[in-house]
Amino acid sequence: MPTPSYADPYTIAAFERVRITSDSSQPNFQRADADIDLHDGPFASVKLVVDLETTCYPFETWQDNPPPEGENWPADCDAFDRNFELSLDDPDDPAADPPGIELVRAITPFGGPLHLEVDLTDVANGLPAGKHRLRAVIPTWSDANGEVSGSNGGWNVSAVVEVVPGPAPRKVLAVIPLFNGSQTAADAPGPLAVEVPEGTVSSRLEYRVTGHGGGEIGSGCIGPAEEFCKRNHVIRVDGAELATLLPWRTDCEKLCTLTHYGPENDGFDYCLENPCGAISSVRASRANWCPGSESPPFTWDADALRTPGSHTFEWEISTVAEGGQWRISAVYLAFGDQQP
Repeated sequence: MPTPSYADPYTIAAFERVRITSDSSQPNFQRADADIDLHDGPFASVKLVVDLETTCYPFETWQDNPPPEGENWPADCDAFDRNFELSLDDPDDPAADPPGIELVRAITPFGGPLHLEVDLTDVANGLPAGKHRLRAVIPTWSDANGEVSGSNGGWNVSAVVEVVPGPAPRKVLAVIPLFNGSQTAADAPGPLAVEVPEGTVSSRLEYRVTGHGGGEIGSGCIGPAEEFCKRNHVIRVDGAELATLLPWRTDCEKLCTLTHYGPENDGFDYCLENPCGAISSVRASRANWCPGSESPPFTWDADALRTPGSHTFEWEISTVAEGGQWRISAVYLAFGDQQP
């Protein structure tokens, strides 16, 4: 049997320092889209490499980009931590079409750079060949007075997809987005349909979840809800409990390497990874996220989701405070037998 031949590796430059702005009158307001062409599959490896930049840091750049008179920050600097999400094939009509496939859930640093590398091999091998739309979302906002952030803040995003055609590590039968949105009350959307294809021998259910908002501090919260609240999430497949989890990060202090700026007897201390954030805030535990890092998905290979046919997936959150929200996405991947 002849050895298969594969195309040469290639790189797709999706975003090259694309500006995501807080100005609603400008292009790329809070999001940017790019078409990527996945061709010459199957793929031995597909990797998304993302770099996020801001004009807030390093502080030496303020010499050439000073804050406007009466303001505390360069005008184009966003000094806050923001949601940073990348997804594939978001629908034109969310009410009628399936949700986008979330690839990355992260939080920007407080005014600093961020580098991420994400394995997309299974997703790429499970999608139709050809063009797909990559979307980057950062809900950035400005402070018109330039006091707590820049008066015209934003972020610069670069993203490349590194593709190596070759034998797929796994036989991917399906990549099915189930949900991608926000939940602002305890009631979840209810059971979502999952169709498991014939030939499935294993699966991966991905559940990405982070808590946000400024709701009233209540039971289980160490600060405004839901950013600082501990909530139980119950995951169910076909009505049966699959897992109970507590999405809560206690390692945020690792993203605060104390660094000094200015003369030894003057200047100030800051977190190297989060240069514009208050040290105590950077270090605080949160609802499954830390500023300046990715929040990977919770994953399961549920027995029921290896059985071909119709199934359901749902979740339940113990409570959601008014004014708070959980950002949630779910994706199902089905895998077949690799043997010929």
